[in-house]
Amino acid sequence: MGRTFAAALLIASFSCSAGIAKTVQTEIIPVTPTEETEAAPIPADELSVPASEQNRQEPSPSATQAGSDEDSAPPQVLYNTSVLPKPVSRMHSQLREAALLGDMERLRMVLESNELPPTLSFGEIGDPIDFLKSSSGDGEGFEILAILADTLDAGFVHVDAGTPQEMYVWPYFARYPLDSLAPDQKVEMFRIVTAGDFAEMQEFGAWTFYRVGIGPDGTLHYFVAGD
Repeated sequence: MGRTFAAALLIASFSCSAGIAKTVQTEIIPVTPTEETEAAPIPADELSVPASEQNRQEPSPSATQAGSDEDSAPPQVLYNTSVLPKPVSRMHSQLREAALLGDMERLRMVLESNELPPTLSFGEIGDPIDFLKSSSGDGEGFEILAILADTLDAGFVHVDAGTPQEMYVWPYFARYPLDSLAPDQKVEMFRIVTAGDFAEMQEFGAWTFYRVGIGPDGTLHYFVAGD
């Protein structure tokens, strides 16, 4: 439109300068807009952002929070021993069987078949079975065997997977935040410890009662209480 109007003015000016009194007819020629005239202007904020960065999306606060919550979540509690690796399952079964039979000498055989002497105390113990008997309230080891059986019947956790410290731990309370226990979990816990024991552990800030740790290769690493 602008070009057509300019051309008409030029012709009119030329005619006037030549002294010709003549009416000049003008024709408006519509001009179809090209793709360039239809293109929208680039927003000012994109002019300062490199093209490679324009489609990058930063993680939302909710996504970041979800990742943080996942890292701090309690470990998964397991009950189905069929998910255990065979060596772990075998050691678990042998310990539990000896405990339920009330047979300290059978327990001795299990301990002696272990690749390494398991930790039964944080001090010197001498003979492991004599030590367990002396640690038992009845003096014969039956109480300690009952504790071992109850411990192995509790839920467990698989911790530190893929590291040299990888372990299957019973009961799961040994690796679970005690202040996060649900009511049913507390009932489960009180089948192993007393309310007085629990109060002391809450004050200490960690589980200090008996726990069992078995490595993925079936090695019994500990059956121990204390810190």
